[in-house]
Amino acid sequence: MFSLILHGRKSRVLHQWRNLKTPVINLLLPNASAFTNPFSSSSATTTSTDLSPEEERKRKTFTVSYLIDSLGLTTKLAESISTKANFSSTSNPDSVLKLLRSYGFKDTQISNIITTYPRFLIENPEKTLRAKLHFLKLNGSSSSEITEIVSKVPKILGRRGYVSLTGYFDYVKEILQDQDKSSSTKVKKQTNRTRNVSVLRELGVPKKLLLNLLISKAKPVCGKERFEESVKKIVEMGFDPSRPKFVNALYVFYELSDLTIEQKVNVYIRLGFSVDEVWATFKKWPFALKYSEKKIVQTFETLKRCGLNEDEVRMLLKKYPECVGTSEKKILKSVDTFLELGFTKDEYMMIIKRHPQCIGLAADTLKTKTEFFVKTMGWSKKVLASTPISLAFSLEKFIYPRCNVIKALLSKGLIDELPAISTVLTSPKLRFLKFYVMKHEDVFPELSSIFTGDCIPID
Repeated sequence: MFSLILHGRKSRVLHQWRNLKTPVINLLLPNASAFTNPFSSSSATTTSTDLSPEEERKRKTFTVSYLIDSLGLTTKLAESISTKANFSSTSNPDSVLKLLRSYGFKDTQISNIITTYPRFLIENPEKTLRAKLHFLKLNGSSSSEITEIVSKVPKILGRRGYVSLTGYFDYVKEILQDQDKSSSTKVKKQTNRTRNVSVLRELGVPKKLLLNLLISKAKPVCGKERFEESVKKIVEMGFDPSRPKFVNALYVFYELSDLTIEQKVNVYIRLGFSVDEVWATFKKWPFALKYSEKKIVQTFETLKRCGLNEDEVRMLLKKYPECVGTSEKKILKSVDTFLELGFTKDEYMMIIKRHPQCIGLAADTLKTKTEFFVKTMGWSKKVLASTPISLAFSLEKFIYPRCNVIKALLSKGLIDELPAISTVLTSPKLRFLKFYVMKHEDVFPELSSIFTGDCIPID
C-alpha cells in the first residue's frame, strides 16, 4: 500500500475512502497494548472541593473576565478554560503571561498553550514553565524555534523529564524542517516514524493532528506492519484523513488487539446492537470501542436507571456515542440538575432523547440558560424541553443576540406575541435576519446594532 502512495499511484488510494461503504465485520485489527492518551485535557482539571458553589462561581467569572481582558479570548473559550482552572487573584496568571512573553511568545501563541494546559495559570510558573523553557535554550534551541514549536505543539510542555522533553522537541523540529524541504532535496535514510509521518502527510492528515500524534506516548506512527495494516483499514472504512476521527481510529486500530476488538463488538451485540450498528457507531466516534466491557455495560444500565427503556438507550448511544465515556455520577447528576430546575421526569426524558448532549452540560450553565429562557423570555419549561438543542447554544454569541431582537420587537409592538422558541433559535441566521431584523429596519433601524451587540437592547 505504501509503495503505491509514495510512488505515483497514490491518487486512487487517496480518493477511494470517499466512496466506500460501511466496513465488513471481518476486518481484523493488529495486536497492540492498551490505549493511552496521557495528554487529555481532563488532566488539567483542578479541584476545588473546599469552595462553596457560590465561591466557585465567582472564581470562574473572575477567570473568564481575566482571560478575555488579558488575552482577548472569546467568552466561550474563556468559559471552557475556567472549568479546568480558575483563580481569584491575578498574581499567578500575570506571572505566567509575563514569563511566556519574556521568551517571545505572542498572545495568540500563549492562548494556544493556555487552552491546552489551563493549569499553568494556577501553578508555580518557575517550576512548571521556566525550568523547561530554560532547558530547551540550554539544549541549543533558539528563541524562534521554541516559540514556533511549543505554540504549535504545546503538549510538549507536558512531557515529564528533560530527556523526554528535548527528544520530542528535536523530533518535531526535524519533522517540520523536513516538511519545508523541497521534494528534490536529498533526505537522510528514513526511520519507520519518519516514513509513516510522510505517508500520513501524503494522505492529507493536517499538521496539527500529525504533530500531536508524534508526541503521544501511544506510538501508532512508530511501527511498520501494524501501522500499514491499521491505516489500510481506516482508509477502507471511509475515514476522512483531514478530520480528527481518522487519527482517533488509528489509535484504536493500532493499540487494540484483534481479540480485544472482537470482545468489545460482542459487548455491544449482547446489548442489542447489530454488527452494522456497532461499526456505524465506531465511525461516528472511534473511541466507542476503547472502553472496557464493565464501563460499556455500566453506562447502559445507568441510562436505564434514568428511566429509558433498552430501545431508547440504544437509540441514545447511536445518536451520541460519546455518552459511553460519561461517568455514572455525571449522568445521575444530570437528572438531579434538571429536576432541581423544575423540569418533570418526562420532560427530562424528552430532553436527552432529542438532544443527548445535554447530559454533559454543567449545572451552572443549565441554570443560567433555563432562567433566561423561562423568566426573561417567557417560554415554559415544557416548550424548552421540546427544543433541547436551545440549551446547547452559546449565550453570548447566539442566544442573547437573537432574544434581544425579539424583546426589542415586542417592546415596540412590532410583533404581537412571543414567537416559538424553535422559530427564534433554530432558524438559519439569514432567515432569522430576514423576518426579525430586515423586515422592521425601516421603522426600527437600531435592530441590526441590537443583533450585533453594538446597541444596548430594549428592556
